[in-house]
Amino acid sequence: QVQLVESGGGLVQPGGSLRLSCAASESIFKARTMGWYRQAPGKQRELVASITKDGSANVADSVKGRFTISRDNAKNTVYLQMNSLKPKDTSVYYCNAPTIVFVGGSWGQGTQVTFSS
Repeated sequence: QVQLVESGGGLVQPGGSLRLSCAASESIFKARTMGWYRQAPGKQRELVASITKDGSANVADSVKGRFTISRDNAKNTVYLQMNSLKPKDTSVYYCNAPTIVFVGGSWGQGTQVTFSS
């Protein structure tokens, strides 16, 4: 069964940091590129970072130099370290495998990142 469980979001001040985690079922994680996506209110979901099974990573220009993606293949877990957070980073963050997204597969519940005033 497809399973994705995201965690680590919360309330943060501008310039702060958060580390998101995503535990995936082996059927998703094994041998797949994994990605972190985000969806802000009223906007489409976008891919912010991805990492191959061998650890080669890519990040979107909007988060380059601030976000880092990593994975632990032994734990079927992918991480997103977010530093120097900005109010525009407010979103629900999801992880998934791009190959699953492409065929319209399921998503987890996501984890919310919100800025405090």
